[in-house]
Amino acid sequence: MTTIVVVRKGDQVVIAADSQSTFGDTRISAGFDAAWNKIFRKGDNYLAISGSAAHDLVLQQALGKEKRLRLHSRAAIFETFRKLHPRLKEEFFLNPKEEEDDPYESNHMSMLIANPHGIFGVYSMREVYEYTRFWAIGSGREFALGAMHTVYDQLNDAAAIARIGVEAGCTFDVGSSLPETQYVVTLSATAGNEED
Repeated sequence: MTTIVVVRKGDQVVIAADSQSTFGDTRISAGFDAAWNKIFRKGDNYLAISGSAAHDLVLQQALGKEKRLRLHSRAAIFETFRKLHPRLKEEFFLNPKEEEDDPYESNHMSMLIANPHGIFGVYSMREVYEYTRFWAIGSGREFALGAMHTVYDQLNDAAAIARIGVEAGCTFDVGSSLPETQYVVTLSATAGNEED
């Protein structure tokens, strides 16, 4: 339960997230959580995960062992997470079962990535999307998407658009609350043209 957003506008790429963790009916606000920042950095990439709280440390540890992290395109991100999946099962005890008729094993994660190459989403069966404007994940996503859609063409500041998205999620979603964390990255001149 969270609100995480990414925005791309002009030469800016922004990722932002709320700070609340939720365990059943119990919420942990930033004032009680020493590690409330949901966004982590790996090289020139910022990543944030929605789902089990365990995913955060697992993914940081798993990606920390990667010598050369390739997250510059849809194909490169897919290949990175395809190779990572067996390690998540073997080293971190990921239970890949979801629904019996699922076509692939699940990693149970929804993730947003912001880097100089763009904004991307990675989902439970390693589906990878590249977004051209903005996107959101977590329980507050619908509020965030609506708010960002409303202001995207009116504002030129990606950071302001992201802030509005997170604030909308925190206002209306019981699983999200402020303060927010936000990171801004300058888009590469070759973004969207990288070879895999």
